[in-house]
Amino acid sequence: MLGILSVVGVIVVIILILIAISGFIRYIPNNRVGVIEKLVSGRGSVKSGFIALHGEAGFQPNVLRGGWHLLTPFQYRIHSVPLVTIPQGKIGYVFARDGLPLDSTQALASNIKANDFQDVATFLANGGQKGPQRLILREGTYAINLAQFVVITEDTIYYLPLDRGEDAVFKRMAELIRERGGFQPVVIKGADDLVGIATVHDGPSLPQGEIIAPTVGDDAHEIATYHNNFQDPERFLLAGGMRGRQLQVLVEGTYYINRLFATVEMIPKTTVEVGNVGVVVSYTGDVGKDLSGEEYKHGEMVTQGSRGVWNTPLLPGKYAFNTYAGKVIMVPTTNIILKWNRGETGAHRLDENLSEISLITKDAFEPSLPLSVVVHIDYRQAPLVIQRFGDVKRLVEQTLDPMVAAYFKNIGQTRTLIQLIQDRSVIQSLAGEQMREKFAHYNLELEEVLIGTPTSSQGDQKIEQILTQLRARQIAEEQIETYNRQEKAAIKERELREAESRARQQQSLTESEISITVQSNQGKAEYQRSLQQAAQIRALAEAEAEKAARIGIGEAIAIEEKVRAYGGPQFQVTQQVMNRFAEAIEHAGVDVVPRMVVGGGNGNGSSGGNLMEGLLAMLLSERMGTPLNGTSNGAGPEVEALRKQIRDGLLASRAQEATPAAPTIPATVPTTPLEMKG
Repeated sequence: MLGILSVVGVIVVIILILIAISGFIRYIPNNRVGVIEKLVSGRGSVKSGFIALHGEAGFQPNVLRGGWHLLTPFQYRIHSVPLVTIPQGKIGYVFARDGLPLDSTQALASNIKANDFQDVATFLANGGQKGPQRLILREGTYAINLAQFVVITEDTIYYLPLDRGEDAVFKRMAELIRERGGFQPVVIKGADDLVGIATVHDGPSLPQGEIIAPTVGDDAHEIATYHNNFQDPERFLLAGGMRGRQLQVLVEGTYYINRLFATVEMIPKTTVEVGNVGVVVSYTGDVGKDLSGEEYKHGEMVTQGSRGVWNTPLLPGKYAFNTYAGKVIMVPTTNIILKWNRGETGAHRLDENLSEISLITKDAFEPSLPLSVVVHIDYRQAPLVIQRFGDVKRLVEQTLDPMVAAYFKNIGQTRTLIQLIQDRSVIQSLAGEQMREKFAHYNLELEEVLIGTPTSSQGDQKIEQILTQLRARQIAEEQIETYNRQEKAAIKERELREAESRARQQQSLTESEISITVQSNQGKAEYQRSLQQAAQIRALAEAEAEKAARIGIGEAIAIEEKVRAYGGPQFQVTQQVMNRFAEAIEHAGVDVVPRMVVGGGNGNGSSGGNLMEGLLAMLLSERMGTPLNGTSNGAGPEVEALRKQIRDGLLASRAQEATPAAPTIPATVPTTPLEMKG
């Protein structure tokens, strides 16, 4: 029994070995594919090509997928190969071992119709070409016949080894792709401010004389979508695209480009800063119409897109400009300060080769003159300037420098050194006016000319001596001016001291002035009061006089009647005098009889007697009708004197009674009895 089992086991093992050797049953894992190699065929071997499309012996176009497969024993050899996997965000490149040969103008195989690498029969039937393919594989897993196709990825080279030399070839191909960064897509970030310049390595060559391949398409939409920015090589070439560096650029985005078809170089965007314009000199395009005009003889100006200098500059901004297809020359439109000074250079560095201008003055001095010139370029004239001079620095060094130097050398020969120093402002203004027309001839605007101080050349001290003398002279003049101002300051200081003293005494001065004003006003008030009192007294006196006159008139009439009644006027006067005399004695309190009588008369009734005696004598003489002096014809001098005394006393008494408080007697008051009577 054990012998029988042993025999059966041996038979089974032999059968299995035979099955394995014959290939009748074959298992393919699901993560692999089986490449079929037909060993025996009634149709013979493949006559041309590599893949047996018609059942011949050789590698078959189809592959076996995962699972069990029954095959004719001893007819097939199955090569188990892995599935091709392209990672996310990566690119796979395909190399075909069989197909039509490449054309002489081709670098890569065309896949216009044969775009399915998983169906070898279809690929070859539709004209698929051998060699590296234009079509690439994106991320994913593919069941590819690795006997026909070699797939190169960043990490793995998928292929069925057939020859020892192939491995080196495929590795060199993978290394080339890696150097070009071909396993990753082209990614242009917005923050990088870069543009991509594509260089196509397949297709027809450029015509003689052209350096940039023109864009494919007639407008912006076609350019952007026709070949999907070099991602569809077949459509690019079908539309007439040519190999070489392309005029079209790639902007921000992600592009899956076959690096065997086109490489991409990153360059910065062209930035035109504020205060500048960019004049474009295009190396490609059609020959355009000249727009510079008949009078401009320095070159042609063309429209945008034509070959030559564009008549419209680029304004401030960022541009995706292909610097291989043209050049952008920056022209400053702000004021440019050019300094003819070896020790100073502007930020634009246009004047880094300029130095002071060497002069020879009228008096044979040789100073060096530093100066600055302010120039402005109209942005509309910038293309004309570039067409004439090439760039602004060449304009400065080859035109402006010799022109400005020659002008100031001529100026220096007409003036002495001192005149050159003292007349700087005049020379500066004159230079600005005269040189402005010359600058306009070169399409420039001269804003201002600024002249510095002439300096002596190295080893020459004569100019320094002249300047030292001028400085000493100026110092002397400044000292005179200083002394004059100090004198004025002293006067002002004295005035200040007086003002301060006056301010300190201002209260006393104010009080005294007010006191003087008050006293003056009081005096004026007293004066007016006196005038009013005088007028009042005068009015009272006039009234009293009028009253007295009226009384006197009445009394005169009465007296006249009494005189007639008593015997005449002489008697009446004597009686009135005596009455007045008696009243005066009564008011004055005078003794009628003197207590002491000193001396006596001379016995002849002269004025040596006292008043009383005279009055008695006069009364007696009047009563007896005889004169006092012994004459009967009239009164003597003594009597007249006595009468006058009596009359003056009466007048004084009446005036005292009439106006006892009046300081003065008005001129209209009567002074005699007759006036009072009248």
